[in-house]
Amino acid sequence: MQPDLLVQIDHILQQTRLEARTLTLEITESVIMDNIASTTTLLSGLKARHVRLHIDDFGMGYSSLSYLHRFPIDALKIDRSFVSRIGHRGEGLAVVRAIRTLAENLEIGVTAEGVETAEQLVQLRALQCEYGQGYFFSKPVEGEAAEGLIRAAQRW
Repeated sequence: MQPDLLVQIDHILQQTRLEARTLTLEITESVIMDNIASTTTLLSGLKARHVRLHIDDFGMGYSSLSYLHRFPIDALKIDRSFVSRIGHRGEGLAVVRAIRTLAENLEIGVTAEGVETAEQLVQLRALQCEYGQGYFFSKPVEGEAAEGLIRAAQRW
């Protein structure tokens, strides 16, 4: 909602020498839907810079599916409340499957948030979810510890 957000991002990218294509911004559904016209302009400006855009907590807001295809989004992040219900009589599985199918049809990625059990991971893999995040993989860590995890993963 900051009018100079693109200028701020350009400045940060220049200062850090980070390539824009390596930056991913997560935006909640509610922020996108608050002002569709200005948000569309902002998202288009970010996309023109090759910044990756993900809709965070997808399924929890009040988005309109009729607008979803208009936004230059790279991925949907399935809200953890749906993932956490996987395994509890399969309650969350139908919603996760629907979001996964929607993302596939829109040709965008999908990340399942809040993966905490091996059973959830198995179900998500069966649905061909591309990415997952949650305590099953790692609890939140500080910067140095994150660098260590990345280095360890690169050795594989």
